[in-house]
Amino acid sequence: MIKEYISYLKDNPQGLWFKRKLYGWGWVPVRWQGWLVVAIAITLVTFCIYIGDTDDAPGAAGLGVLLAVVLIFTFGYWKGEKPRWQWGPPKEKE
Repeated sequence: MIKEYISYLKDNPQGLWFKRKLYGWGWVPVRWQGWLVVAIAITLVTFCIYIGDTDDAPGAAGLGVLLAVVLIFTFGYWKGEKPRWQWGPPKEKE
């Protein structure tokens, strides 16, 4: 199963940053650009949690999470496959 999953992720002739998850809905980063977007989102959330804790601003953490989700969704739709529910490897090529 792991070999099947890795071959699915490596099959990327269009050079997409994100591919569909094999199980469920959403994306998985497959190129360094996708991983960079995820790292920026995690850094943004961490920074906003820190700011919220030190400045006693409880909304900062929520704002950070919201901005991270918007960032991931924006780049996912722009540089990734069209999301859909999927359970296992795709049967046919799209």
